[in-house]
Amino acid sequence: MTTRSTMGRRLTIGALALSTVALAGCDTMGGKKDPVSNLPVPDASAQLFDARGADRGRVDIYRDSDGLRLELVARGFAAGTYGMHVHAVGQCDAPKYTTAGPHWNPTNAQHGRENPMGAHHGDMPNLVIEPDTIGRATLRIVGSRLSGDGALLDADGAAFVIHAKPDDYKTDPSGNSGDRIVCGVITAKAG
Repeated sequence: MTTRSTMGRRLTIGALALSTVALAGCDTMGGKKDPVSNLPVPDASAQLFDARGADRGRVDIYRDSDGLRLELVARGFAAGTYGMHVHAVGQCDAPKYTTAGPHWNPTNAQHGRENPMGAHHGDMPNLVIEPDTIGRATLRIVGSRLSGDGALLDADGAAFVIHAKPDDYKTDPSGNSGDRIVCGVITAKAG
């Protein structure tokens, strides 16, 4: 099961639900308001960078009635499939991003969306980038909180990581997803 950059596909597995979206450009001519200025302010976000420091996208995180909703935009990726995870430490020291620690796992579950003993909260579906596209996805972490006991933003923070290879959805602890190639520290918005 994968995340595609096409509209309408919905996937629900365990405590994680995924809905992918394709965002179309909007015409701002003729007195129409700029749709970007009308977007809600996220509760937290992570700017994504590669080891060279190049901007590779962004993850915005919103609290909702089910837990957390993550809106991902991934830029500059070759066509292919990439593993994605939320990691337990809010550090992204290039080039290997090992300072981001293991996957975020507040329930001490095993890794893997297809692992009968998994999945933990940091498991995300694979990101599939089609040729000549920007990757976009809406991800949900059901039953999770942004702050408080067992929450995403604990004392050492959290990071969003994209890996070089697809997650196999079963190998514990990392899904055999290869090197960490893009990382962003998740930070709460003031206010």
